Amino acid sequence: MKSRFEFSKIRGFSDFLSELQKINDLIRIKKLVDPKFELAAIVSKLDGGKAVLFESVKNSTIKVAANVLGTRNRIALSINSKNENLIQEKINDAIRNNSEIIKTDGNNNWKKNSKDLLDLPIVTHFEKDSGAYITSSLVIAKDRDTGNQNLSTHRLLRLDSRRMVIRMVEGRHLHKCYTTAKEHGEDLPVSILIGAHPAISVAAAYQAPYGENELKIANSLMGNELTLTKSPGTGLYVPKNSEILLEGRILADETAEEQMVEMLRTYDIKRRQPIFELEKIYLSEDPIYHDILPGYGEHRLLMGLPIESKLFKGVKDVVPSTNAVHLTDGGSNWLVAIIQIRKKLEGEPKNAIVAAFAAHPSLKIAIVVDEDINYTNPVEVEYAISTRCQADKDLLIIPNSKGSSLDPSSDQNNLLTTKLGIDATATLLKSKDRFEIAKIPKQEKIKLSDYL
Repeated sequence: MKSRFEFSKIRGFSDFLSELQKINDLIRIKKLVDPKFELAAIVSKLDGGKAVLFESVKNSTIKVAANVLGTRNRIALSINSKNENLIQEKINDAIRNNSEIIKTDGNNNWKKNSKDLLDLPIVTHFEKDSGAYITSSLVIAKDRDTGNQNLSTHRLLRLDSRRMVIRMVEGRHLHKCYTTAKEHGEDLPVSILIGAHPAISVAAAYQAPYGENELKIANSLMGNELTLTKSPGTGLYVPKNSEILLEGRILADETAEEQMVEMLRTYDIKRRQPIFELEKIYLSEDPIYHDILPGYGEHRLLMGLPIESKLFKGVKDVVPSTNAVHLTDGGSNWLVAIIQIRKKLEGEPKNAIVAAFAAHPSLKIAIVVDEDINYTNPVEVEYAISTRCQADKDLLIIPNSKGSSLDPSSDQNNLLTTKLGIDATATLLKSKDRFEIAKIPKQEKIKLSDYL
């Protein structure tokens, strides 16, 4: 009998891996691998395929898991969505219905501790990286003035045994917490998780309004089964059943330069970022370290799918006939969106385009198609552009717009780009027959194997 994935059995990261193994969606590699380049090269070969667990990593006793959420299907499994087409609905429901979380002062599953970052199998991924980066870290901090906790994902460059550079986007929530602490002449205490329940990683990627606790979204995605416990040193509330916990402070007045590979798989510009200083590492009895290969499927999907949900809601609020929004692989699941609508009025596609740019400021290209076009198929989207779009009427060009700092063709210092909207829907001023795609009766029932 084929094994069945059981969401109810997942309490943490290692449980999720066990369930993936049951459905043959996890590869175990026993051969010794080097965390400098070799591990990343292997993961790149598995992009879009199975998750992988490295059981023997050079200079470490800790296993490394990668490509864990590298497919839409595995993300669907991680948040108990019936299928990958319902991920947006599941995330938006979690945002609307997030509830209070069970808190306990009881101990977590941490059995060991350390004060040395060199004990962790931190991976060096690319040739020109500034060094070894933690890429899956979930950072929890508290706003000094409001007392609200914040959860977000950040990458950290290891400098030595106790210090790391933490990448923070200016204006985002962790940076606001850091700035507030700095204005009061204080360092910012943080607790950093590696290897948490994957639904927590999905929630951490969602750009919630400032002051909202993303852990409440995670709780909803986990069927209200999330339990928090106090981080031993910082006193922040953190999820139980996590593999690794780092405690320390983001220093108010120390920075260092770093450069990393971003979602577009290009090297970002060099930046000076704050220093995180480690105080203590807590580990489960047999910890599994989670690594995310930058610029590949797991990175792009984790960042893109929560934004896809936000985009869908933002566009549908303006154009109620919106069926779907899809951030494309070619746009690194970040810069290009396909919007499918049931067109009723001529102006709706342009309204959808403007709404998409407002909902996701990093978006560079928005393409609107009819409901007879498969919005996930780039050939069909290109077909719609070539047969239903007139450049002098159906293009919307917005110069000097706020865009993504990741796009190397943009003004990366001032965050300015030119946005392009394409109305690739059939005009209502002509008969629908002119745009009808011909069908062969009973074509879908024909199997070539019956004839060959």
